[in-house]
Amino acid sequence: MTKTKTPMTPAAAARIQSANAKQNNGKTPKGSFPAKAQSSAAKNLKKGD
Repeated sequence: MTKTKTPMTPAAAARIQSANAKQNNGKTPKGSFPAKAQSSAAKNLKKGD
């Protein structure tokens, strides 16, 4: 494993959330990994401003 961290991108978060929603009848529960990924991607976008 590498020690470098790759920031979460909106595209990656969307793929994660989409895959999860397909398995859960279109829903993503609060606090789930896909929800956290989406939040992280949004925070990374703000840092880039």
